Order: sequence, then C-alpha cells, then structure tokens
Amino acid sequence: MDRRSVLKTAAALAAYGLPVPALLTSRLAQGKPIGESKRFDYAWLKGHARDLASKPFKSHEGELPKSLQKLSWDDYQAIRFRPEKSLWQDDGSAFRAQLFHLGLYFQTPVHIFEVIDGEARELAYDPDYFEYDGKQPLGDLPDDLGYAGFRVQFHTNYKLDLAAFLGASYFRAVGKDMQYGMSARGLAIDTATDHDEEFPTFTAFWLEKPSDGSGKLTVYALLDSPSITGAYVFDIYPGRNMVMNIGAALYPRKEIERLGIAPLTSMYQVGENHNRVSYDWRPEIHDSDGLAMWTGGGEWLWRPLVNPHYVRVNSFSDNNPKGFGLLQRDRDFDHYQDDGVFYEKRPSVWVNPSEEWGKGAVMLVEIPTEDETFDNIVAFWKPEKPLAVGKEHLFSYKLTWGERAPDSPRELATTRATRTGLGGVVGQKREYFSWRFAIDFAGGVLGMLGDDAEIEAVIVASRGKVEITSARPLASINGYRAMFDLVPDDTETPIDLRVYLKLGDQPLTETWLYQYTPPPTDKRKLF
Repeated sequence: MDRRSVLKTAAALAAYGLPVPALLTSRLAQGKPIGESKRFDYAWLKGHARDLASKPFKSHEGELPKSLQKLSWDDYQAIRFRPEKSLWQDDGSAFRAQLFHLGLYFQTPVHIFEVIDGEARELAYDPDYFEYDGKQPLGDLPDDLGYAGFRVQFHTNYKLDLAAFLGASYFRAVGKDMQYGMSARGLAIDTATDHDEEFPTFTAFWLEKPSDGSGKLTVYALLDSPSITGAYVFDIYPGRNMVMNIGAALYPRKEIERLGIAPLTSMYQVGENHNRVSYDWRPEIHDSDGLAMWTGGGEWLWRPLVNPHYVRVNSFSDNNPKGFGLLQRDRDFDHYQDDGVFYEKRPSVWVNPSEEWGKGAVMLVEIPTEDETFDNIVAFWKPEKPLAVGKEHLFSYKLTWGERAPDSPRELATTRATRTGLGGVVGQKREYFSWRFAIDFAGGVLGMLGDDAEIEAVIVASRGKVEITSARPLASINGYRAMFDLVPDDTETPIDLRVYLKLGDQPLTETWLYQYTPPPTDKRKLF
C-alpha cells in the first residue's frame, strides 16, 4: 500500500471528526476467548519483539476472506457496533473499549487481547458484536479472524471517542473539545525518500483492564514491518489535555535510511499565509497551521505550514530537543467558516522526550494536495545515526493532545498569524517583483511596552534582498506586526527566512521560520 492510499483512508474515516464507520466491538470480557490465559507483561512483549526481529518478516496481506476484501464503502459503513457489547461496560471502569471490523481498506488482521491481573487472553471474533444491513454477505467468519483496531470512550461522555488505534500504526486522540483531527504513528520509515515509504503495522494489542475508578488506561502493542519490530506501551490519561506516556523498544531487522521517531501526521490545504489551492468557499482548511519546536539550546521556533507545489522536506538539526509538535494555533471559527468539521477545534499535538535523544533533527515533510481528506504533513524526530541492527533501542516520550501545547515560552511572544502577498508601496508603480510578509506577534512582554520602546525586527534571508522593513504595535492583538518585502534573485531555489523582534539585545518573540519559493521569472506579475 502506498502513502496516498494509507493517508487518504485514515483521513477519510475521520473527515467529520470520528471514524466514519460506527463500527464494532464487544463486551469482550463476556465474549469467546481464544486459547488459554498466559502471563503477560511488558518485559515479555519486548522479548517477543526481539525474537520476531531475528526472523524474516511475514506479510499477512491477502489473508482476509474474499467477502471482506471486496466490501464496498457503503457496505463497510453498514457494519455497526452494538453499544451494549462494549468491553468493561458493566465492570465499574471509567473506560469502555470497542473494536473495529476488518474489511475494505483494513485488510491486515490485528489480534486483540484483554489483560486481567497479569493474564492475557485473545478475544475471538464474534458476529454478534455487530449489526449489519449491507448488500454484500460477510460470510461465515472464523473465531481467529481478528479485528482492524479499537477505540476507547471515557465516562465523561460515552457517546464520543477518547482515542482510536486504526490502520497501520496510526492512532489519534482528542482534547477537551472531543474533536478528532491529526494523527500520530508508531514509526515513520523512509518518508519522502527516493523509494517507497514503508508503513509498519501494529499487529496486536493488549488492553489492560483498568481498576475501578482509575483515570489511566494502559495499552500494549506489537509493531512489525519488513525493516523493524517494536514493543510499545501507552499509558493514556484523559483530561483537558489528553496525555499519552509512550515507551517504545525497537529491534531493527536492517538498517533504515530515514527512521522517524514520534511521527505526527496532519493536513494543510489552505491558510492565511498560503492559498495555492484556493478554489473552496472556506477561507482556511487545515488540521494544523504550524510546526513548533523547543530546541535543546532553549530556542523557541515556529514554522508556518504550506501546501507546496512539490514535495518539500525541511530538516532542523538539534541536540536533545525539549519538545516539538504540530499545532492548531488559530482557534477563530470565522477564519474557517466550517460548521461541519470544526477545524478551529482540532487538537494540537506536542511531543516531549522523556530522556535525552542526542543528536538528530526534527524533520518536516510537506506534500502537495488539493484534497482535505489527504494528510499531507508529517513531522518526526530523526536520530543522527541509524539504529544498529540486532540491538535494542529504547525511546520514551509524552504526547499531549489539546488546544494548546503544555510547553510555551513564558516571556516570549508567539506568532499569531502569517500573511503574504505582493510587495511594493501602495500608490506607487511597481518597478520589480517583491513578496510581502506580515507576521503578527502577541503575548510575552509585548503588551507591557511603552510607546517609546525601540522595537527592532531582526530579519535574515538566505538569498535575495530585504527591504521596506517595519515593526509596529498592533492594538487589535495587544502585540506587534513585523513587515518586510523580499526581492528574490532570478532563481526558483527556496529562500529560508528567520524573523524575531528584539528590544536592545533582548529577544521579545519566538523565532519565526519560513521557506519561500519564488515563482518562475515569467510568472512574477506586477499587476
């Protein structure tokens, strides 16, 4: 399966904030188990993943019964979960779990286990868990069929999902607005390289039954692919910001060119700073509007997202990063005008390493798209050195899903908006092409500055000429607006830009980053 198929499937299922098929699950504890109970803990899972990595990869594609492989979209949607079958429905738990049915795009069986008091038992497939009124017969399916994944609800609102694990190693969660948006993955392998991307799969999950009244759900997962295996543990804590503490033990089968740790996947089609695809009636369409980074050296960076003409890969080198994430900073409904998918409510996702990750880079991949159901943005951490084959590699980190990142610069203003357009002086004839940038900063100490404060915009461009610069108060946001024109040279090579505001030698804002690609010289219209 290629990237577009995988990402389009995942995005399409959540285009309206929830996985489209209101699928599956069971009150699994009362269902039919497979086999005998076996002792289970994370140490065993790591040993299992290590042993698996020493053997050739075995693909399970094509094992699905033909009746499920050939399901139409409408028939797949016609498989509906029976709410009364939810796992832990009547057990005093604050959580409920439901399973997703196999079929259509989800053709790799995922085995689900329930863990009670350190004993794990696989959950058999049971057609009684589902309602189905489609036209294509599902057939007589075996007890060991497996599932496609699962989703979780919490006692604050059992009608809405808290999190879902569905498709390859994709998973997603919500914040206080209970709104799905972008996704995370277990691993990214060879994203945006000169050969096909590899999509590892969570092939099995172990759901640990929460104790009565507990606010934590623990999930274990086995990851497998041609290049690597992995053992994962997720400690999930619902709240205003939903937190996942994640541990990963990785065992490479072979050297991987570009390995992505803690990968995040989002969508950016149209925004205030980049409207290449602007045929839609809505002014903005995106799950995230920027990549934020807190470097190991303590610098705060903000890179607005774009929908480029071609695949664009940016690498931000760092040593022991403190955090990074794809954020949806713009929370104004008027900027989106979509009362169906509510882009202003989409959660931001922030990554905090739990230990030192050493040298590497935060990588940002932007892929052209004309379709909002296609997740075209990827961000992840790439270690400087490839993971050694035959060795164990441990990574731990925290994902926070919510309106705002848990970390932010306390004394520095942040970027509130980025706008671009044709440069020049209003009322004067343009003699040459230039491109205008307007960056709004707010927060920090900007609202405390006196009228006589001599604020300077520090602007650095890798090429071209910067002119018509300014930094002036913007009362509407109690902040400042930095403006400048960029006069590019005659090439179409991307130009890197850096901007921040300072007072004397004191930085007042995070550092704004941008990559501008000039149009061909014959398309540089002066209007």
